[in-house]
Amino acid sequence: MSDVYVLPGSLAVRNLFEDLLGREVNVSPGEPIGAEEVPTSSVAIFTDNRQQIYAALALDLSLAANAGAALGLLPAGAAEDAIDEKELFPNLAENVFELCNIFTSLLNKEGAPHIKLYQVIYPKQELPADARAILLALGRRLDLTIEVTRYGKGKLSLALAP
Repeated sequence: MSDVYVLPGSLAVRNLFEDLLGREVNVSPGEPIGAEEVPTSSVAIFTDNRQQIYAALALDLSLAANAGAALGLLPAGAAEDAIDEKELFPNLAENVFELCNIFTSLLNKEGAPHIKLYQVIYPKQELPADARAILLALGRRLDLTIEVTRYGKGKLSLALAP
C-alpha cells in the first residue's frame, strides 16, 4: 500500500519552483514548520478522490511572501513588507494558491488515487484540526529550506496523511 503514496524529492520541488518562478532556487534539507509557525503559514490541504485528506503542505510566511512576489514579478520589497507586517497580502496569496495548485502535479502518479488541491488556509485563518495534526506529525514528510534568488528564503513542510 505504501507505494501508492507520493513524497516528492527535493530535486522535483526545486525544479517545480524554478520552472514556475523563472529564476534560480536553492533547496536544502530544513527544519519542520513548528506549531508556533502554523498561524502565520500558508497551508494547502490536498484530498484524494474520496475527499479524504491526503497531505498538508505548509509554506512559512517568509517563503510564501517571497515565492508569491517572485511569481507575480513583484519587487522583493513586496515580500519584505508582507513579512514585516506578518500578513500575506491578497496579491501574494493569489500567487501562493497558484503555486499550491501546481504543486499537486508532484503528488499524482500513475495507478495511485487522483490528488487535488482542496483549499489553502492563509495566515490568521483557522486551520482545521485534522490538517494541523497531519502537518505537525512525524512520519512521511519532506522538510526543506527554499531560497528564491534575489528574494529570500523560507521553510516548506509537506506531510502525508497516515
